[in-house]
Amino acid sequence: MIWSFLAVFFSGWLYVDASYRGPQWQRWVFKPVTLLLLLALAWQAPVLNTTDYLILCGLLATLIGDALTLLPNRRLLYAIGAFFLSHLLYTLSFASHMTLTFFWPIPLALLIIGALLIAAIWTRLEALRWPVCTFIGMTLLMVWLTTEQYFFRPTDYSFSLMVGTSLLLLANIVWFISHYRRRFTSDSAIVAACYFAGHFMIVRSLYL
Repeated sequence: MIWSFLAVFFSGWLYVDASYRGPQWQRWVFKPVTLLLLLALAWQAPVLNTTDYLILCGLLATLIGDALTLLPNRRLLYAIGAFFLSHLLYTLSFASHMTLTFFWPIPLALLIIGALLIAAIWTRLEALRWPVCTFIGMTLLMVWLTTEQYFFRPTDYSFSLMVGTSLLLLANIVWFISHYRRRFTSDSAIVAACYFAGHFMIVRSLYL
């Protein structure tokens, strides 16, 4: 696993660096390469249950979504649909390993975060309002499940999932704010770092 991890880390670092100060071709190359390496890392997991393959399918959907965002006309609606599918597949995989629990401060906090995010970008979304809101809702549900699981069963596995999904949520928050409200220094690098780290932590759970 160590060499696969180093390959993912190096490729992801090259993309993050390109997002901050590098040439565009470097971003075009290393974003799909990093996701392909993550997909290969997930495939090498010693034991893959039936539901674990949903994580591989989620990574594949993410790869498709990223490819759509790189197109010249930026098919955002289809890209958001692919990312929604990715998070849905992740959520189904996580739910299959979890027991039903409920600790009300967690969903309340996530609802507040989601409401504030939607309120901040609502007027700029135009035709993408409901697709984006649906995608945000799915992401919040994904984070809720993993956080609930860690709260009631704090293992290395549940910690990895909670951190991974939380980083994906943070990446989406930063991207939506910077894309629809105001750009700021290093926004693309922050999004990329959280994005790849989030997916890596989810893939890491397959080894636990």
